[in-house]
Amino acid sequence: VLQNLSQTPVLRELLKEAKMPGTTVKIESPELCMEPQLVKLDQPGPLTLAMHQFVTEMQETKKGVVTPKELFAQVCKKAIRFKGYQQQDSHELLRYLLDGMRTEE
Repeated sequence: VLQNLSQTPVLRELLKEAKMPGTTVKIESPELCMEPQLVKLDQPGPLTLAMHQFVTEMQETKKGVVTPKELFAQVCKKAIRFKGYQQQDSHELLRYLLDGMRTEE
């Protein structure tokens, strides 16, 4: 799930822009033929910042192994069910991660 998210261009652009609060971002999707949307970004929360850090590390070519330790810690704060290191479905992680970042808006 995290590898797929790190390769999502729109998400990468939004996370890059999220570092600068008050920025207005224009989202265009030529594949979906939708009207461009303008999104005003507020101060990013800790989960969004951890996701930005993880995606940035994934994009670095010189980096060897990338460990999502901080991102996982932030997900656990939002969804306690992940704290015990028990097996979870990837779609649950995706849901909690995206919902958590959305609630920080």
